[in-house]
Amino acid sequence: MDDTLAGKTLFITGASRGIGLAIALRAAQDGANIVIAAKSGVPNPRLPGTIHTAAAAVEEAGGKALALKVDIREEDQVRSAVAQAAERFGGIDILVNNASAIWLAGVEGTPMKRFDLMHQVNTRGTFLVTQACLPFLKRAANPHVLMLAPPPSLDPKWFAPHTAYTIAKMGMSLCVLGMSGEFAPLGIAVNALWPRTVVATAAIGMIEGVRPEQCRRPEIVADAAHAILTRPARAYSGHFDLDEDVLREQGVVDFDRYAVQPGAPLLPDLFLG
Repeated sequence: MDDTLAGKTLFITGASRGIGLAIALRAAQDGANIVIAAKSGVPNPRLPGTIHTAAAAVEEAGGKALALKVDIREEDQVRSAVAQAAERFGGIDILVNNASAIWLAGVEGTPMKRFDLMHQVNTRGTFLVTQACLPFLKRAANPHVLMLAPPPSLDPKWFAPHTAYTIAKMGMSLCVLGMSGEFAPLGIAVNALWPRTVVATAAIGMIEGVRPEQCRRPEIVADAAHAILTRPARAYSGHFDLDEDVLREQGVVDFDRYAVQPGAPLLPDLFLG
């Protein structure tokens, strides 16, 4: 398989910032078409970036962009966005389920609105967007679905501190298990990717005690995603990959270039260690 995404159309949820935007920009360097499906239509003083700033960055990086304001909890919005994307670019080759909600608290500290938000975005949103894209993925030459989700685990240590979030995030992982098996006869790859260490995004503000210098930059996940998405779909599916492992397989040995502060001790991401 060619190691470029040139001419491919990627539908990326939550691509206005962070890891989603990094994946978009890496694909744009190849000349890919990027559908930026996210809620951030106007600037938010607490969060960087909007779908429009992301689209401008994609175009500057060499890709073609379509910015769509989408709340993936809303079925009508999702199906409309997918239809617009397919009409604009002639189809959808790759879906990246990156959008996710996080709330790291125990049972007593988790309001039900937070519980509902995480499940509607993480598990249900992933299922819905995949379902909506499926007719177009069936017609693609090398179709991939990639979830930003951890290796599945039933170890209580990952559930006890934040049961609601873990259930919602592992729901994305379980989608990989089910969909990779279901879609195998169709030749559609379904894989998961998760960072080995904490990545410096807006979400680190939710993790107590994490400082940016203990993190890597989102580009490490983007480079790993690129490596997965250029593999033959029929030969590579159902995997739960860590970014560092994927890049080592690609021959990468220098990981300091991904560090926010090279040489500083790094923290393992949630669900690892």
